[in-house]
Amino acid sequence: MPEHVFMSEIEIITDGGRRRRWTAAEKLRIVEETLDDRASISVVARRKGVAPNLLYRWRRLVLEGESVAVTEDDDVTSNKVVRHLEDRIREDAEA
Repeated sequence: MPEHVFMSEIEIITDGGRRRRWTAAEKLRIVEETLDDRASISVVARRKGVAPNLLYRWRRLVLEGESVAVTEDDDVTSNKVVRHLEDRIREDAEA
């Protein structure tokens, strides 16, 4: 047997199979941390316990304005409908 044997260490991480539920406010706070120029999305994701690809998705939705934080009992209206209604209000105000 050789005098020096190199062995690698393997770490197995399991999460117990449970999914974490994030509130809209929590998601927004986490995304806001990634908007700092010095913040790495991967580092923020690791620190907060979020999968990096999920954080990238949340961030994209926020930056594109497609994500709206609502509570369970709120009615939801799409951004397109809101813009259309704002245009109608502007037109009515000009008339």
